[in-house]
Amino acid sequence: MRSRITEGGPVIDPAPGKRPAVRSVRIRPASSEVARDINRRIILNLIRLRHPISRADLARVSGLQRSTVSLIVEQLIEEQWVVEGPTGRLPRGRRPTFLRLNDERVIIAVDLRPTQITLAVSDANGKFSAQETMLTPADPGAAMAELIERIRRVVKSCRGRKIEGIGISVPGRIDERTNCLVFSPNLKWAGLDMRTPIANATGLTVELENAANACVLAAVWFDHVECRNLVVITVSEGIGAGVFLNGQLVRGQHGMAGEFGHVSLDPEGPLCNCGLRGCWEMFASNRAALRYYFESAAQAGDLSFADLLRRAGQGDSRARAALNRMARYLGRGLRTIVAGLAPERIIVIGDLTQSWEHFGPVIESEMRTSTLPGRCAPQVIPSRNDGMDRLRGTVALILQNDFGANREIPA
Repeated sequence: MRSRITEGGPVIDPAPGKRPAVRSVRIRPASSEVARDINRRIILNLIRLRHPISRADLARVSGLQRSTVSLIVEQLIEEQWVVEGPTGRLPRGRRPTFLRLNDERVIIAVDLRPTQITLAVSDANGKFSAQETMLTPADPGAAMAELIERIRRVVKSCRGRKIEGIGISVPGRIDERTNCLVFSPNLKWAGLDMRTPIANATGLTVELENAANACVLAAVWFDHVECRNLVVITVSEGIGAGVFLNGQLVRGQHGMAGEFGHVSLDPEGPLCNCGLRGCWEMFASNRAALRYYFESAAQAGDLSFADLLRRAGQGDSRARAALNRMARYLGRGLRTIVAGLAPERIIVIGDLTQSWEHFGPVIESEMRTSTLPGRCAPQVIPSRNDGMDRLRGTVALILQNDFGANREIPA
């Protein structure tokens, strides 16, 4: 076998009568436009993460030449992504001018849940300036009509500010090829195209993402979680999982990666909205805890999960027992995730984290009982519990069009 060099790179020729061991590959070098785009994103992210920062510090941190940094900064100022702030003081030499992201460049964030929809306005730093909620209509057509009307009102309220786009978090999975929900058992809107009507009505970029995936984006973009193998578990009406492996958000075929909430723990268990029996979320969701509580009561009643947490905090033994049972099942379900994905960290998001000091140890203990020999169990931590993870994730969803590279999360 002989190798030869061609214009496009090395090509391996087979020996006579032999099939080639390696297919011929032509390697094309990156164009100057690609290099400029990469450098632009590096500078933009450094300003986002380290603002206020001077041009000199940008050059020092990025390793780029000062002339290159100055050209990129001037372009970003012209595009209104970056503005100049106050000047600094030095013992000698030219006083530096500090740079920051433009607060007048905003994103409309939407968190869609089976019971309510939240709309908010955020700047590029994930700081929210306005927020409102509406009940989620059962009929998807009526829900879309009201949501579009609400978004239009939010757009009008943003006059004078540049709206970069609309990010939407949904309790289901979206097929990016069709823009349609392909799996939303708790919302029951499967087959609905949400992106097209909202984009047509507003003329803005619209991006949709699964709620758990949005929480992954929030953790990496705004909480600055430095972890290349991470799983986010959202616990509410159901259970969602966002998977971040080797520094990449995993979506899988048709966007279906991460549906651990619908892995059956007991084929004879309760019927799930997905049509299967004994799914993980039927044992470890907020709904499951309420079911446990009423199973132990003399009669059924009307109670929210927040009420259940409050009763547990007030010493209600039945409420505490129901939440402990929910926590144990959360830990059991996490065993599958640990065995299959080997994450370094698991972040739990949901109302249960308000009482993490009581139920976090139960979750971790249950998870660790079946950790494979020779493998370290991952760190399990609660979110910061301000309830804004999904909304912040939708902001990152829009920002990555300019700040990320090919929809990837920046390192």
